[in-house]
Amino acid sequence: MSGTQSMARLEARISTVLHTMLKRGAEIQGRSMTDFVVTAVQEAAQRAIQDAEAVRMTLAGQPRFADALLSPKSPSPALQRAFERRKKLLRGKIPGARITYMALTA
Repeated sequence: MSGTQSMARLEARISTVLHTMLKRGAEIQGRSMTDFVVTAVQEAAQRAIQDAEAVRMTLAGQPRFADALLSPKSPSPALQRAFERRKKLLRGKIPGARITYMALTA
């Protein structure tokens, strides 16, 4: 992968009051308005993603979660069969089965 990063354009219509506020914030930090807005939006997106991915549970659910971790139930017959099939698949013992790995890029 090359060192260049592809770029996309983002446009938004905002009130003049908000525009003035953003411009002032950028000036205070000695940054361009674009840099100021992009950084703020990126931080907000990261917070939203982290909040959505965080495990949340009620106080009542916490002891049940801890119990499940400390004393897990036995695997069901279907789960045991799935694990056996996975082992065979990884060893290449299932005719015609192939595993394909895909490289994920950002």
